[in-house]
Amino acid sequence: MRIGIDISQIVYQTGVSRYTAELVENLLKIDTENQYVLFAGSIRQRAIIRSFVAKLPRRVKLVLTPFSPKIADLIFNRFDFPMNRLIGNIDVFHASNWVFPYLSCPVVTTIHDLTFIKYPHEHLPYYVAAHRRHLDRTRNKAAAIIAVSQATKKDLIEQGMSADKIHVVYEAAGSQFRAVSIKRRPFILSVGTIEPRKNIRRLIQAYQQLKLKNLELLIVGKFGWGEKDRPIPGVKLLGFVPDEELARLYSQAQVFVYPSLYEGFGLPVVEALSCGCPVVTSNVSSLPEVGGQAAVYVDPMSINSISQGITTAIEKSTSLSRLGLIQVKQFSWAKTARETLKIYEKVYDANRH
Repeated sequence: MRIGIDISQIVYQTGVSRYTAELVENLLKIDTENQYVLFAGSIRQRAIIRSFVAKLPRRVKLVLTPFSPKIADLIFNRFDFPMNRLIGNIDVFHASNWVFPYLSCPVVTTIHDLTFIKYPHEHLPYYVAAHRRHLDRTRNKAAAIIAVSQATKKDLIEQGMSADKIHVVYEAAGSQFRAVSIKRRPFILSVGTIEPRKNIRRLIQAYQQLKLKNLELLIVGKFGWGEKDRPIPGVKLLGFVPDEELARLYSQAQVFVYPSLYEGFGLPVVEALSCGCPVVTSNVSSLPEVGGQAAVYVDPMSINSISQGITTAIEKSTSLSRLGLIQVKQFSWAKTARETLKIYEKVYDANRH
């Protein structure tokens, strides 16, 4: 097969970026038979894409265009420009959030979550409109849909997607996230883009309610939409942190708290578990799938529940750490790549008959 994959999203330093990069890297490690054509569009961050491709485990063809996400959405999703003019003939194409092109071959796409439907007020209007277009094209034209959790699959079925087309393929933590012998330090950790859906305000209120004078609350993540605020005693906003530093923070934290209101998967939970960090997370959406028996679950709408969850996790930290290292064995990027490759093969075979 000649497989095309849109890798435009690797430049954004988000969970979707990590998914895209890890999927491509691991596909190229396990698959030595098929050819890969990587499509990407960027105006200002083309060097990041070239650097990523240069480090891949084997040679691939890169088609790099000067298209921003908005331009790509216009060209491929609304004007239906035939992408094969740019990337040649391919047998299967893996589309991204921004590009669902007109092609004669089967198109596979990954839906990470439906935040743009459930929390549209937290996104710019153009972003919501573009992702609704992607969802409509997915519903009508996708040969297969990859959902990153059973919860996301359920959300997609509620949006009119055919259950037969949806394949659940979990994400995983990167290899840098692993348990190491580092002394725990006096802080609670939370990770995620600082936006209302991540429930940071209730987390801070829960932290203040506990009155833990010997434990700081460290929050890692870029500012998203409308959550900037004045400094709060004991709370440190660290902003974006590189993966290597983030892995160290997971390993040193007393507890990791992730009280999100909604997640398609919840990658930080897997990362924390992989580092042996006790986890407190919400009892909603995909998070119980990811945490299994290894996390303390709380009602994300209740400050008291979050506070109690933190206390419980600190008390049971040793057993939670052990259970976490068992739980994460079911997630690996190699497994993600193998299952994704099987989907490519399935839709390719179906298209030939």
